[in-house]
Amino acid sequence: MADPTAAPLGAADLPRWARLPLALGCGVLLGAGAAPYDLWYLAFLGLVGAVWLFSAAQRALFAVGTGWMVGLGYFGFSLGWIVEPFMVDAEATGWMAPFALFGMAAGLALFWALAFWGAALSRRLPLVALVLTWSAAELARSYVFTGFPWALVSYLWLPVPPVQWVSVFGPHGLTFVTLAAAAAFAAALRSRPGRLRALGTGVALLAGLFGGGLLLTPAPQDLDGRPVVRLIQPNAAQHEKWDREMIPVFYRRQVTFTAAPPAPGQAAPDLIVWPEIALPMLLHQAADALGEISHAAGQAQVAVGVQREEEGRYYNSLALVTGEGALAQVYDKHHLVPFGEYMPAAALFRRWNIFGLAARAEGGYSAGPGPEVLDLGPLGTALPLICYEAVFPQDVLAAPARVDMLLQVTNDAWFGAHSGPYQHLAQARLRAIEQGLPLLRSANTGVSAVIDGAGRIVAALPLNEAGHIDAPLPAPLRVTPYSRVGDLPVLMLFFLIAGALILSQGRKLKTNYD
Repeated sequence: MADPTAAPLGAADLPRWARLPLALGCGVLLGAGAAPYDLWYLAFLGLVGAVWLFSAAQRALFAVGTGWMVGLGYFGFSLGWIVEPFMVDAEATGWMAPFALFGMAAGLALFWALAFWGAALSRRLPLVALVLTWSAAELARSYVFTGFPWALVSYLWLPVPPVQWVSVFGPHGLTFVTLAAAAAFAAALRSRPGRLRALGTGVALLAGLFGGGLLLTPAPQDLDGRPVVRLIQPNAAQHEKWDREMIPVFYRRQVTFTAAPPAPGQAAPDLIVWPEIALPMLLHQAADALGEISHAAGQAQVAVGVQREEEGRYYNSLALVTGEGALAQVYDKHHLVPFGEYMPAAALFRRWNIFGLAARAEGGYSAGPGPEVLDLGPLGTALPLICYEAVFPQDVLAAPARVDMLLQVTNDAWFGAHSGPYQHLAQARLRAIEQGLPLLRSANTGVSAVIDGAGRIVAALPLNEAGHIDAPLPAPLRVTPYSRVGDLPVLMLFFLIAGALILSQGRKLKTNYD
């Protein structure tokens, strides 16, 4: 048994030259918790190491460097797929790939650097302050500049029961508890007085995460007799998707999958879902195609990704076609991808004529009015999410009404074949858990999946495989606390803790002055 009176393991004893490389390594270790690695235990160790290194920062400047290096390692490793979109047209945009990866990682790491700096200003309870400021930084990057809540700290728990806590207090609340547990273990490493208490606190928090997660995990549903849905996956590589010779191949492939008979003993599908921008023509030019699709689908409704034009504006849309071939409803994507679907400061890039970016500035999509609900008749209602929109918990929370399912269409061919598509799938699973709702996901190249309200994959088509899957539609589960109140309680908690820290700091300064 370890001697609780032994000398503490202090990061301050490390040579200064070693601290920043170790911080970078802790960030990479934390990144191992992201899909497709899912090494949550290594990721948690990376968190503990990052907090432990923060404890050695005797000045705010050192804390900033530590936080930035942890973030650089984390985002640089977990977001390596960022280079993939630039390599689709490598001649025009390939030169941007390394700059994009470093720029994205370095920029996002600034949120963590700011968090470490803010915590370093707290002289009385710096580790408590770090838990608060780091959690707040994760919340901020989910909203600032349209937000980018990809690879939040709490997502490391997806393979294990603690992830179910997002149904109670959301991803940011789970981030807060996760960082609190890591800080408790880091405190046990660095301080002799109170070491056992800190260790006990860390163990108790982890036990609560795992034990509570098990209790929150709903039992698998009996899906016998449930309506059947069909997801279409044409497997169109991005460099071939708009090739004139391949366009009819992919279109015919999807029509064939739509018309395929159900497996023996299985009911015909009631809903068929094509992926994002599955049609090679604009919506107003697609009457013949929609008629053919409807004929192939029989009595099933079809949701199909398509581009549309209105008064010179172009939209990334999802069209719902009834069994009679009528266009029932159209949803326009409202949360667009910066630099991918529209160019921020487009006039600036045109003026500077930056190669590649200037050309992109001339085009782009317009944003739709906001979240909408699709009426699927006997199947209930669905909230459509086009690609990137499934990354944002707040976009799902903004639905006009609670729906019976989430419906995501996406083109993950942009993300390559390694980590990007799996991380995108992971976030879809998190949206299902947060809301307690099933999620249907049709992806151009995969992974297409039917996901239940506990985040379990009921059926799936693997990456880069053409085909279709028929699966029963899971029923909605419980109305979760997070679906009712969103991030507001967590935000209020952050303000309360911040206020307590400020008052505590003020009392200490007054005592010293007196």
